Amino acid sequence: MIRRADPDDAPRLLPLIRAYREFEAIDGFDSNVVASALRQLLSDPRLGAGWIAVDGERSIGYLLGVYVFSLEHAGLTAEIDELFVVQDARGRGLGAKLIATAEDEFHRVGCTNVSLQVGRRNESARAFYAKSGYAQRDGYDLMEKSLEKPGRDPRES
Repeated sequence: MIRRADPDDAPRLLPLIRAYREFEAIDGFDSNVVASALRQLLSDPRLGAGWIAVDGERSIGYLLGVYVFSLEHAGLTAEIDELFVVQDARGRGLGAKLIATAEDEFHRVGCTNVSLQVGRRNESARAFYAKSGYAQRDGYDLMEKSLEKPGRDPRES
């Protein structure tokens, strides 16, 4: 079953988010920081939305989407920030159902576009997203810069 996540789902989502970060080799998982940001996202529908997939009492997947206003796309756009399904639940269409559920909500709130990031070497994810209608945007690379000052706790803002 897939359902909309709410702030009370943070304890259920944290182990999945940790597993996602480990799978993608994303450093710096701090459960307190992640839980705080997750609760903020799930408490404010203007920021985005999240969904959790459960099998009985077990959490087996999630998707987090965030909103950005874009002049290029003439309105509100969505970004799939994180999508993860536990290994033993893959291949049953759960990821596609999470995407379809999120896309329906993105369309309902007026998003004109949805994007996502995928690891360059994650060929299985690339194939999965292509099957769901996503394509690489030719001529563009993602660039980023951290605005956090070294040694500063972002929760102190």
